[in-house]
Amino acid sequence: MTAKPFRFGVQSFSADSGEEWTGRVQRAEAIGYSAFHLADHLIGPGPALEQTAHPAQNLAAIPAMAYAAAVTEKIKIGCRVFCIDYHQPIVLAKSAMTIDRLSGGRLELGLGAGWLKAEYDAIGVKFDEPGMRIDRLADIVEAIRAYSAEGEINVDNASVRWRGFEGVPKPLSKPPLMIGGGSQRVLKLAGREADIVSLNFNNRSGVLGADGVQSSSETLTLKKIAWVRDAAAERFAAIELEIGAYFTFVMDDPKPVVKNFAKLFSCSDSDMLAHPHALFGSVDSVCEELERRRELFGISYITVPDTALEPFAPVVERLTGK
Repeated sequence: MTAKPFRFGVQSFSADSGEEWTGRVQRAEAIGYSAFHLADHLIGPGPALEQTAHPAQNLAAIPAMAYAAAVTEKIKIGCRVFCIDYHQPIVLAKSAMTIDRLSGGRLELGLGAGWLKAEYDAIGVKFDEPGMRIDRLADIVEAIRAYSAEGEINVDNASVRWRGFEGVPKPLSKPPLMIGGGSQRVLKLAGREADIVSLNFNNRSGVLGADGVQSSSETLTLKKIAWVRDAAAERFAAIELEIGAYFTFVMDDPKPVVKNFAKLFSCSDSDMLAHPHALFGSVDSVCEELERRRELFGISYITVPDTALEPFAPVVERLTGK
């Protein structure tokens, strides 16, 4: 199978002003990043967030996506990924398709089942067991597809009951659907339904930490991709595999940084260096590692945090020819 061309995204959580946000997304577009993403988290600093070990996100995803689309021309705009339990499905569908329409067809629609338990608790949303949340995600995927299709909607499943109307606006193009997660059940759903499968930690613990990181070793990432392949069957070749390189440090001597992360996540230095969600080293070594991983995993779409936007730029330029 011919390797897919590399694509690179940036994920950002926060900005203190419209000027800062504009500068960041316009710079990502100028460098040649393919996509600019937010996450979808709601709570600010405080005891609830502290127990998750998750960074604060001070921007609401939907308006920040719309703002990013308005100040750019070509870059895809997305969310890795919308937590379906944080949004009324009809409002999410209409908001997403409005962004696609007004951006000239640049939406990447990412959906996930949710995982940050303390955030659910803090905002008073029931945190159902994983199977129920993933079933609800499947229901909402069905509904959003119906919203985007021509004709009157008729959706009646366990989570959504829409009838007697047509979804408007229609997307300008067919936005690629990204489904993200790290468990077998959600990745099999992604294999059946998604255009882009976003490989992530298995966040069964409900917090960021060693358990999640260790669930995404090289060996376990290969197992995750096998789940996707089995569920996708003949459509697997058309699926784009994406991964968040959350720990990206482009530098000549990464050994001290690797050692610190290995200690933090209770793994060996060599395992941390090869971790699919991490990139450490010079531009040359990072490019070589991404080529190796594309050959091993088939992963061609890599998203880095905005802290790496500039240091990672030479990698983008070299591997995309931009």
